[in-house]
Amino acid sequence: MSDEQKGTDVTIQQHKGVLVDMADRYQMNPAAFEATLRSTVMPQNVTREQFAAFLMVAKKYNLDPITKQIYAFPAKGGGIQPVVSIDGWMTLINSHPQFDGMEFDDVLDGGKLIAITCRMFRKDRSHPVSVTEYMSECNRATDTWKKWPARMLRHKAAIQAARYAFSFSGIIDEDEAARMVDVTPKTETNKVEAKPGQPSRLQSIIGANKPQPEPTQDETVYFGDEPDFNNQSDYHQ
Repeated sequence: MSDEQKGTDVTIQQHKGVLVDMADRYQMNPAAFEATLRSTVMPQNVTREQFAAFLMVAKKYNLDPITKQIYAFPAKGGGIQPVVSIDGWMTLINSHPQFDGMEFDDVLDGGKLIAITCRMFRKDRSHPVSVTEYMSECNRATDTWKKWPARMLRHKAAIQAARYAFSFSGIIDEDEAARMVDVTPKTETNKVEAKPGQPSRLQSIIGANKPQPEPTQDETVYFGDEPDFNNQSDYHQ
């Protein structure tokens, strides 16, 4: 057996193992579970290896792809990037065994919100992790940022503080995914085909809430112009 064949067999075994484990959580048939995820939280044409890697991240952080606590998005340069929604980030934070609360402070200038500081407390440390996110750096011309700027900035501060406090890695938030699309050239490796008449989850998050017209045979819908794994020694699975 060649090295290439051995590598393929290992990948298939890993894929089946993590797939069966995740499917068992939902008492679903593995094939039906895979089909469900591929049709709801995955881009088109995801390889077996990429699908297995996504499941490994979801399993590692105990996040629920069915409720879209975590989903996959095309990564810059090819492949996929696990994206965690704000509900997923709050699940990560609140379920961590060392989490001991968090506090927010609004920073105002002339009554205008210019920054938010998040202090993340751990039971095993005497001082909190403090992170300040600034409106001038984070604000974007999207529907969500226009309607709820304070909420969005609070989310950014909490997520960044959580990264520093608990060393979460290999995942990004939805706003970061949208920014990544904004600066990535539209090539064959990062385009995403939207389902006819339906906005994608990321489109709805970053502002493209209206259903998109059905693409023609040669037409592909991109997100860029719309208005919008590192071990954890103390992470408890």
